[in-house]
Amino acid sequence: AIDDLLAGAGGRPLAGRKAVVTAGPTFEPIDPVRGLTNRSSGKQGYAIAAALARLGAEVTLVSGPVALGAPTGVARVWVETATEMQAAVHAALPADIAVMSAAVADWRVDGVASGKIKKAPGGPPTLSLIENPDILAGVARAGPQRPALVVGFAAETTDLAANARAKLSRKGCDWIVGNDVSEDVFGNDANAVTLFLRSGAEETWPRQSKTAVARALADRIAAHFSEPQ
Repeated sequence: AIDDLLAGAGGRPLAGRKAVVTAGPTFEPIDPVRGLTNRSSGKQGYAIAAALARLGAEVTLVSGPVALGAPTGVARVWVETATEMQAAVHAALPADIAVMSAAVADWRVDGVASGKIKKAPGGPPTLSLIENPDILAGVARAGPQRPALVVGFAAETTDLAANARAKLSRKGCDWIVGNDVSEDVFGNDANAVTLFLRSGAEETWPRQSKTAVARALADRIAAHFSEPQ
């Protein structure tokens, strides 16, 4: 509320624009009690959703399973699996802005067991995996519902610039936010990122709180929409 008072009407440059943000991990069940997931806390995505709403955007936050409260003024949609996230994202379109920050599982189990898989002689069971849908590439694909600005994330342990640039080209998005996760980033409250643009430009931001990263990204998005298109 204080932020809104300080910002005033002129501090809401994204008013009238719709945004969809993904956050957190996905969970791909193996059986009723086990599954494939990752260490994403969702903190960065939630902060981005809050920052965009603060600038006036109408935000839908599609969230995997995390222990976070919904940001003020943001419509949150809970999902568990990658296929559920894909459906929720497409249901939120059309939108002007898409920020795909969720850590989506690349694979899911082909045939979830109906009961808990028991430990048995002969070693562990073999899991057959099938590829999950590519949510970022699907959103970035040209078409009437493609957002004007599609932002992806690249969490890398090595060769950040090369891998982020390759992902930018492969997925067809406009920007990639690259972050080095070789250190303890997941669950941490700080982040250091580099913004890679399709134009070839890049911006390296200092290590700062995830809230500060989110606000910097939201400001950068607002500046993009204020530029002649």
